[in-house]
Amino acid sequence: MNPLALSLIELGAVVFSLGLLARLAGKIGMSPIPLYLLGGLAFGTGGIVELEGMADFSHLFGEIGVILLLFMLGLEYTASELFTGLRRSWQAGLLDLILNFLPGAALALFLGWGIVGAMVMGGVTYISSSGIAAKVINDLGWLGNRETRVVISLLVFEDLTMAVYLPVLTTILAGVSFLGGLTTVGIALAVVSLVLLVVLRHGHHVSKAVHSENSEVFLLNVLGAALLVAGVASAMQVSAAVGAFLLGIAISGVTSHNATRILAPLRDLFAAIFFVAFGLNTDPASIPPVLGWALVLAFITAATKMVTGFWAAKRVGIARPGRLRAGAALIARGEFSIVISGLAVASGAVNQELAAMATAYVLVMAVVGPLAARYVEQVVEIVLPPEDVVAKV
Repeated sequence: MNPLALSLIELGAVVFSLGLLARLAGKIGMSPIPLYLLGGLAFGTGGIVELEGMADFSHLFGEIGVILLLFMLGLEYTASELFTGLRRSWQAGLLDLILNFLPGAALALFLGWGIVGAMVMGGVTYISSSGIAAKVINDLGWLGNRETRVVISLLVFEDLTMAVYLPVLTTILAGVSFLGGLTTVGIALAVVSLVLLVVLRHGHHVSKAVHSENSEVFLLNVLGAALLVAGVASAMQVSAAVGAFLLGIAISGVTSHNATRILAPLRDLFAAIFFVAFGLNTDPASIPPVLGWALVLAFITAATKMVTGFWAAKRVGIARPGRLRAGAALIARGEFSIVISGLAVASGAVNQELAAMATAYVLVMAVVGPLAARYVEQVVEIVLPPEDVVAKV
């Protein structure tokens, strides 16, 4: 068959199937991410049917998906909100980092994956899924709750940590010398700091530069700027995703709202293809040997996220129901964990066993997170009368 025709047929079939999976996920009240990963596993290397035509564009589409995910995450915050959240949550954020980075890193060392594997798995287990957390909070009607501000502050802290972590990880994965690594990391951190300073003082100029009343012009401006900044960031040894995230922070006000509305369908499309592409590159046969460890890791890090949310909410005087909800909202891992493992696998610095571990872990956590949030809500309603729940939160 004509290679172009094959690619178009496979792409069309994948996108249509993604729509069906998303509809199924919505009906059963869960995130579609696990279903996207399972779809990729089924039709990738070692799957039921291998989609050869997808290989030509899945990598690029996946990269665009990551960029849009992080860019639109940045749109959720203004620079002042980012720094305010950081000042308020830095102690809880450090506890979050310690409790949730160490289990993944320790397991990687135990399994003989070395320092590089430890850095990767630590990041995979540390970062919560902002997308799943936001969906859980919205679906369960927690938007007006006091603990929601605590959850958002911790997510902001994690995002800022990623702005430092990803350049460091990229340098380690590149295998450069120690001196060269220090230089690269120094440049990356200097660029991130400079961009944050510009965003804080001159972010309104960025909003004006991309804004347009014409929706077509606005879409082209915003999407082009996101890809351009991501590319420049990558060239300067800063993760493309982090560059897009920082640009998102710089855009605020009406411009931010309009950008979210216009780009949301594109983000959903490319992000879905990203998760499928990751699954396509993972051999399903590699998952059963690591599934037991993935379940152990999931149990431990679900507990550590509960501790983090509970302690952070307690510090600001929130009652026990709110503390439990805060912890449950942080449990799910998703997009960022897959981004981290995807960067590692693409670099060739880690083996496929780590990719399998990350896939199995995210599959479990993306399902357990929303279920835990619903379970905690039911427990709160059973243990306390409705009026007491409202009064104490």
